[in-house]
Amino acid sequence: MVLRTLIALSVVLSSLSWVPTPARAETELLVSAAASLTESFKELTRVYGLKTPGVKVRCNFAGSGTLLQQISQGAPADLFVSADQETMDRAEKSGLLVPGSRLNFVGNSLVLITPAQMVQVTDLADLKSVKVQRIGMGNPNSVPAGRYAKAALEKQGLWQDLAPKCVMGISVKQALEYVMRGEVEAGFVFASDAVAAKERVRVAAEIPTVSPIVYPVAVVAGSSQQAEAQAFVRFLQGKEAQTILAQYGFKKP
Repeated sequence: MVLRTLIALSVVLSSLSWVPTPARAETELLVSAAASLTESFKELTRVYGLKTPGVKVRCNFAGSGTLLQQISQGAPADLFVSADQETMDRAEKSGLLVPGSRLNFVGNSLVLITPAQMVQVTDLADLKSVKVQRIGMGNPNSVPAGRYAKAALEKQGLWQDLAPKCVMGISVKQALEYVMRGEVEAGFVFASDAVAAKERVRVAAEIPTVSPIVYPVAVVAGSSQQAEAQAFVRFLQGKEAQTILAQYGFKKP
């Protein structure tokens, strides 16, 4: 009886003294990425998570100008990915990036799209038709796709005629939504956006741009995860990530 009591007491004391080993904290990487990267980066972060246990990549998608404004106002971010060079230039000049961390990792193209069932628009000249009352595009003041579209129209001498028809969105995805819902007769988006909505929109034409569409990525100066951020950038440059990006309509920079 005494032996049983001692054994029971020993078990109780052991349970009281045992302290579970704390689980290893997961590193969270915050990426502020251009809206046109939404679908591709959701897939890329999923793949990266499988390859890199202990690191979770979370993305904040919005127009590049909006993201820059957020970062400049102190919003947390480890990486900034812009859809154009101009926005990244502003971030660099403002001292928001880690020096030497900026690089170009993927390219895109600008396309003119219409709702899937509309067929009368085949090129830029058709946008002057009375049948086209509204044209969706990102606001050129803050959205790279809108800036590329405005520059292309200016080069063709069409901007003054078409500007009154333009319905401005806060991101390229909003311009895409306008077209998908049939609220506009045509719109300007990136080729990757058209791929993502291929069941609901039709590509009327690829539009030559004044400058190449190249996406830069850089580590944010205020990041506390700079080593992990650099590792994710190396992943973006690799063959696996580049293959995924190509599947979503992107091309080499």
